[in-house]
Amino acid sequence: MTEAPPLPRHVAFIMDGNGRWALARGLPRLEGHRAGMETIRGLARHLGKRGIPYVTLYAFSTENWRRPADEIRGLFRLMAQSIKKEARALHENNVRIRHLGRTEGLDAKIVNDIAEAVELTSVNTGLNLSIALNYGGRQELTDALRRLVAAGVKTEDVNEALINAHLDTSELPDVDLLVRTAGEMRISNFLLWQSAYAEYYATPVLWPDFDSTEVDRALADFAHRKRRFGGL
Repeated sequence: MTEAPPLPRHVAFIMDGNGRWALARGLPRLEGHRAGMETIRGLARHLGKRGIPYVTLYAFSTENWRRPADEIRGLFRLMAQSIKKEARALHENNVRIRHLGRTEGLDAKIVNDIAEAVELTSVNTGLNLSIALNYGGRQELTDALRRLVAAGVKTEDVNEALINAHLDTSELPDVDLLVRTAGEMRISNFLLWQSAYAEYYATPVLWPDFDSTEVDRALADFAHRKRRFGGL
């Protein structure tokens, strides 16, 4: 009997190329973001079928606030609509939603919508879908260290396990496979701690075109990697 190829437990995605996808079609950049959100629905469904238990999506970074105000407003309007629309369907498919990142600076309504989606799906046991929204890896580490200092933890008691327990991702395993679309080769302040030994997969495919076939290509590439974690 042929042994099944190894699958990652935790796959993280840097979703890049929405704007370029739209501009190539003569559409406003916001239409690229809309198409990108449609991609998320199919991605979650397919990864769930493939048996991947943890998926994290980089939806909006702390650096993305530097984008034009009109684009940010439109993007958050789309996100709010998507959260309300998709939360119930994800719940019915036993998906658990988590939020990674700071809520400060976000509109009160979207913070409430996120909280409701997290609460609605909190006891689900299927795919764990984490949305990194207003998230930055350096900021996450800074916040974790501040919490340790505020708790009065002695320096000699600080270790990797303790830091990990104070991260947004404390209930998640480390990233096994980090996928970035649109041909970019940067980590962009995403899951810096959690991706210490992640396998990287970069593809020129723009995020709105990243369908189930592209997902399977990334998983097949991962299956052929030799993971040594610093050893031989």
